[in-house]
Amino acid sequence: MEIFMRNTHIFFLQILVIFFALNLGILSQNVMAQDDDDDEAAEDLVIRGDKTCTGCHDEGAESVLAIGKTKHGTVADERAPTCTSCHGKSIRHMDRPEKVPMPSRTFGKNSKNPVEDRNKACLSCHQGGKQMHWISSTHANRDVACTSCHQIHTAQDKVRDRITQTEVCFSCHKEQRAQINRPSRHPTREGKVICSDCHNPHGSVGPSSMVRDSINDTCYTCHMEKRGPFVRNHPPVQENCALCHNPHGTTAPNLLRVRSPFLCQECHEPNTHQGSPGTIDGSYRRNLLARGCVNCHTQIHGSNNPENVRLEDLLQR
Repeated sequence: MEIFMRNTHIFFLQILVIFFALNLGILSQNVMAQDDDDDEAAEDLVIRGDKTCTGCHDEGAESVLAIGKTKHGTVADERAPTCTSCHGKSIRHMDRPEKVPMPSRTFGKNSKNPVEDRNKACLSCHQGGKQMHWISSTHANRDVACTSCHQIHTAQDKVRDRITQTEVCFSCHKEQRAQINRPSRHPTREGKVICSDCHNPHGSVGPSSMVRDSINDTCYTCHMEKRGPFVRNHPPVQENCALCHNPHGTTAPNLLRVRSPFLCQECHEPNTHQGSPGTIDGSYRRNLLARGCVNCHTQIHGSNNPENVRLEDLLQR
């Protein structure tokens, strides 16, 4: 009898051990499943390390997740930033989003962060190359934020598109908006010649933020035939193309600031002409007033004409 009772106790103990083992196994499976669910919920949605932000800024915030369609959202690129790279750690914002509705750094029109602080987030990656002269540029000196021109959370940045770029530039440059609609102009509205073809908005060593070191060098990138060298040069042409032309648009043909001959007569007075050989006659000449100078002086940008050596300054054909 005693042996039977002992075996019975052992049997019940074994059942209890098996029961607890099964319960522990089920519990551990539930915990592991819950951990897996948490891991899945905490996975990055768009860019590397965004799981701390996409817990709230999920599919309902399409403008936020659209960054995945941009260069900044290229996960395979190790240089791609994270949310906190631009917006800061924003610890208070994540701990109490109802009381601290904005992250540490914002970039909207109503941002309270200084422009210098906002631009610093961009310059931490975008340095050198076309941005190397940003600190000394006109835009930087006038406190223009990078996000005033660029859109980050969008697949199509307007300022990087040849058709829509002028829309962004003309929001500030009103005078050029009017000039580009004049009869004589570059094909800017068609997207064939855009602002950044001539100007570097991030700054340059040339005047007016030209992409080259001078205005003439910038013009010569398209108008190579005007570069020369010529046997007989026209000094204003060598100095500055903008002395005669307004590249943004004019009412005179060929982008001239003033119609010929009035443009020519800003330098060449109509009451001075060549008289007899070797003399200058300063008398008034009716045939020099309001006439077509380029009817004879066709090569005003420079000439290689070997004739008329005596009158070599006339730049004839």
